[in-house]
Amino acid sequence: MQPIQPGHVFKENLAQLPAIDGIERLDLADGHGAVLASIENKPGKQGSLAVYYYLREAFGSLDARAAEHGLAVFAEHTADARHRPGAHPNVDRLLEIAAGGPALKIEVVKA
Repeated sequence: MQPIQPGHVFKENLAQLPAIDGIERLDLADGHGAVLASIENKPGKQGSLAVYYYLREAFGSLDARAAEHGLAVFAEHTADARHRPGAHPNVDRLLEIAAGGPALKIEVVKA
């Protein structure tokens, strides 16, 4: 899958991402396979699930390059996360990785 050209509005970017039907959750694992976090397919998390799933499909893993792209996809939520740390934990994670944090594996758990 080729990366999209993200715009300035998250909702418009989200419309360009692959469907998340059939996904129960995504597990985010470190280099040793330990699951550090999960994103479930439920209301309030589906936008993040779609972005992380898309990043997996487009980049393979969640490294600095993928994280930077993900921050562009999150659009206005990225600016908000920079001003309110903790308000958007899935954006905060991308900020950490883009700043040099360790890459993560994104594992799909089917429904």
